[in-house]
Amino acid sequence: MVRSTTAKHGFAKPIIILLSFVALIAISLTRDFHSASSSAYLSRAATWSPQKYHIVPPNVSNDSPKIADVVGGSNRDRYPERALSMTYADLPAPALIWEQMPSAPVPRLDGYSIQINDSLFVFAGYANLDHVHSHVDVYNFSTNTWTESFAIPKDMANSHLGVATDGRYIYIVTGQYGPQCRGPTATTFVLDTQNRKWESLPPLPAPRYAPATQLWKGRLHVMGGSKENRHTPGIDHWSLAVANGKALEKQWRKEVPIPRGGPHRACIVVDDRLYVIGGQEGDFMAKPGSPIFKCSRRLESYLKGFSLLLFLYLWPKVVYGDVYMLDESTKWKALPSMPKPDSHIECSWVIVNNSIVIVGGTTEKHPVTKRMILVGEVFQFNLNTLTWSVIGKMPYRAKTTLAGFWDGWLYFTSGQRDRGPDNPQPRKVVGDMWRTKLKLLH
Repeated sequence: MVRSTTAKHGFAKPIIILLSFVALIAISLTRDFHSASSSAYLSRAATWSPQKYHIVPPNVSNDSPKIADVVGGSNRDRYPERALSMTYADLPAPALIWEQMPSAPVPRLDGYSIQINDSLFVFAGYANLDHVHSHVDVYNFSTNTWTESFAIPKDMANSHLGVATDGRYIYIVTGQYGPQCRGPTATTFVLDTQNRKWESLPPLPAPRYAPATQLWKGRLHVMGGSKENRHTPGIDHWSLAVANGKALEKQWRKEVPIPRGGPHRACIVVDDRLYVIGGQEGDFMAKPGSPIFKCSRRLESYLKGFSLLLFLYLWPKVVYGDVYMLDESTKWKALPSMPKPDSHIECSWVIVNNSIVIVGGTTEKHPVTKRMILVGEVFQFNLNTLTWSVIGKMPYRAKTTLAGFWDGWLYFTSGQRDRGPDNPQPRKVVGDMWRTKLKLLH
């Protein structure tokens, strides 16, 4: 009697496929581990600085066992002491004298702001992962008081916005609608700051998270950001002709794509040149199947599917300090990078005396602990010499700060601060307002 082998072969084939897939996952995990501990992993951050430093928390001497314990952490926060690029440490900087001003009515993370004259308009943001704000708070720099609050449109995004102004009208483009890691909306609005009235504009061709946004040459430019899954960087660049708070066209126009995609970048126009600074590739995603779109880390998502695991390990989140400029030639030009990779700086900048000043942000995650590291420096980019300087330290490290400048004072408010002087990991969402007399380097 001849015994059929069809069943055996049919069973063996999926087993082989499964084993091959597991092998690929193991290779990805191994590659990620080795890249975190290799000098190649540090090469991106080390290009700007020839030196490397030991990160040793206070009260740990060089004679102690080579284990550093992150302040406030547990055993999982313990890691071997090692030589690391200054990307992961505070850069040397002069001390600044900071004065604490009245705090914002609410704490906010991933809020957005626009300064018009002596008023700082602060939009939406997270109170925490389960609650987002749906209003605008206004701070007056002349009186140093929070003067009013008013609602945003019901269909407007609550975080990860694109914002720009012409000095009267504030344009709000796309963003995330709702808490946790919910989906984006393509809706676009404009606020008349003189009468506090909102109007809608044509929606963006596709939703984006935290795209670089700015008014330039009579057009509202939107570029980069993350795509609909919140993780994949977009390089698309669209523009819409606008004037006096009105759209002059019914559809957005395609423009030259940005060289590198991703969200959380500063986008600035100075002397008819468009600058895009810093940013990242990749971000938290909604946990598959979660009814509340819970934000998840990579490993949390992996448990839901091997394909997602492999995809995210091959495409991890990367923070960068790239600087690009677009001028009348309509060709992107690369300029000197920031002193360290920096992200979450969309509204963390001001322009003073032909210099761009940036306050705080986040840098590359720690290569051993894999934890996010906040930035506590104040950076200056001199547009005359195209050079970067570190001109001071903040009262604490923080990301998504909202910056302003008035009468010689540099202000910042809100964001998520660190766990303390010895621990740069993010912790508390704050509404603090600080100011310092700004001293630029020439």
